[in-house]
Amino acid sequence: MPVTPPTSLPTFGETDAYLFGEGTHARLYERLGGHVAADGGGARFAVWAPNARSVSVIGDWNGWDPRADLMLQHRDGTGVWQADCEHARRGNAYKYRIVSARGRVLEKADPVALLAEPPPATASRLWSLEYGWGDDNWMRTRAERNSLAAPMSIYEIHLGSWRRSDGQFPNYRELAHSLADYVVSLGFTHVELMPVTEHPFYGSWGYQTTGYFAPTARYGEPQDFMYFVDHLHQRGIGVVLDWVPSHFPTDAHGLADFDGTHLYEHADPRQGFHPEWNSAIFNYGRHEVRSFLISSGLFWLDRYHVDGLRVDAVASMLYLDYARRGGEWVPNQRGGRENLEAISFLHELNRAVYREHPDTFTVAEESTAWPQVSRPIEMGGLGFGLKWNMGWMHDTLAYMKEDPVHRRFHHHRLTFSMVYAFSENFVLPLSHDEVVYGKGSLIGKMPGDAWQQFANLRSLFAYMWAHPGKKLLFMGGEFAQYREWTHEGQLEWQLAELPEHRGMQHLVGELNRVLRAEPALHELDFSAEGFEWIEPNDHVQSVIAFLRRARNGEAVLVVSNLTPVPRQNCCLGVPTGGTWREILNSDARPFGGAGWGNLGEVEAAPMRSHGHSHSLCLTLPPLSTLYLKAAADV
Repeated sequence: MPVTPPTSLPTFGETDAYLFGEGTHARLYERLGGHVAADGGGARFAVWAPNARSVSVIGDWNGWDPRADLMLQHRDGTGVWQADCEHARRGNAYKYRIVSARGRVLEKADPVALLAEPPPATASRLWSLEYGWGDDNWMRTRAERNSLAAPMSIYEIHLGSWRRSDGQFPNYRELAHSLADYVVSLGFTHVELMPVTEHPFYGSWGYQTTGYFAPTARYGEPQDFMYFVDHLHQRGIGVVLDWVPSHFPTDAHGLADFDGTHLYEHADPRQGFHPEWNSAIFNYGRHEVRSFLISSGLFWLDRYHVDGLRVDAVASMLYLDYARRGGEWVPNQRGGRENLEAISFLHELNRAVYREHPDTFTVAEESTAWPQVSRPIEMGGLGFGLKWNMGWMHDTLAYMKEDPVHRRFHHHRLTFSMVYAFSENFVLPLSHDEVVYGKGSLIGKMPGDAWQQFANLRSLFAYMWAHPGKKLLFMGGEFAQYREWTHEGQLEWQLAELPEHRGMQHLVGELNRVLRAEPALHELDFSAEGFEWIEPNDHVQSVIAFLRRARNGEAVLVVSNLTPVPRQNCCLGVPTGGTWREILNSDARPFGGAGWGNLGEVEAAPMRSHGHSHSLCLTLPPLSTLYLKAAADV
């Protein structure tokens, strides 16, 4: 049944004031912002502006008259202002008119608004979040689906440029059906949405957020986005949100200079301004700011049933000298470069998420060697569930870009990731960042003629899906889009009708099917017990081979030949005799390959090799990756 608004309007009380000031209030959206009366007769507004001389609510119902609805400041010292507006109605546009201590007049959108006007308009809209959810089965079972031992392959998407009709932005409800059909057909387990939090500049892709509690109105209203998540859940697909607590834009209606002072951001530009992104940096040492951000993170889990938060640009939060030269940053109290206040905030955020929603997860986009990002706080970690493996991504793409004749000199780039593979709970990302800003598409990075490019990319995907760690692929990569991604327009869907592109798409679907079907490829993603090198050192032939293992001991042999030369009679050690079946071959004809291989199966000979009692002597197709499994285990 639909959830109706509360019969009584919320009041910012004593307990709220205490938690807010302590930095642990995790549900500010229940107290601050605009709240519609259950009978639709009026609304209550509350906003934090401790340094303002006066605040009023201006909106559609009062003709934007600053004298009509003056707000009163609480006497609790929190700096929260409140007003009841009898004539305000759901859907009305509004702002806060703030007069600073020095008499400057500011008109600000509501930091806790549930909805904004569609950009380029900048006002908030009074809204409520009643909705009848139908994803009970998903919510009951998602702890298992989101666990570290589960198969996880994530389809990263920018909603505004996935598909468009007549050049118009799609609606969340339209996207729910078309995206679910597509993702289910390819077997991805989750989608990850580039930020849908409201953002004034579309070209920021959502990474310059002004509305931390509002899904962007470009694609519809909050209930439309709820429908989107609900429908994906009903189709068995998890939803991860890209969330940006690292910085925010300085647009006049936003958080910057909110009450005439640097309220949300540091006043010192060496701490409060991000030179790389031309944006403001949150003051993580201010308790009220921490409460605001933690409440935002939990809000999407509480009210929108989101399954995970991918936290953007964590490295920029951890280091005070990030993107700065000497003299442009302020050391911490110990004289170091670590942002101790940001670390404390991330601890509190992860504690709150896993306390309130233990069946969800957080993912850190962290690009440095900061230790124990995805380890428990009690063990000295940051408390994230997962971390993007940027090292694997850089090394692997650098290797694959090399002409195969030169790969023998760069073999270490392919094998080095296993030195640290189990130091974190890694996600392997081939994300939007790798196909923008002149970097070209994934297929465009591959060397050689068209045949070699497609064979290289197929081999890369098959190697990636077998490597320890969860998988993430940005939209368009699954059918080898030629063009670098742009947020304007849509993907090159016409290419997916061509045989070689359709074959790539078919391969990705089969990789997802095998990933789900084979516990050896996902159960022990984060344990050394799930991986064993068979051949890491054959740089001359550019061949690697390894075993992935399940908890019950079942194994999958993975072999990559990363030259365009077929390898005959390549003998590799395996733990058992009998028949080993080829369960995937990236050179198979349905994927656009030439069909080289082993006729589906190979007998293991009782010949010791690579520390094992038996050997498989294989034919390795050119530029290919093979998966084989003992027939007794199939």
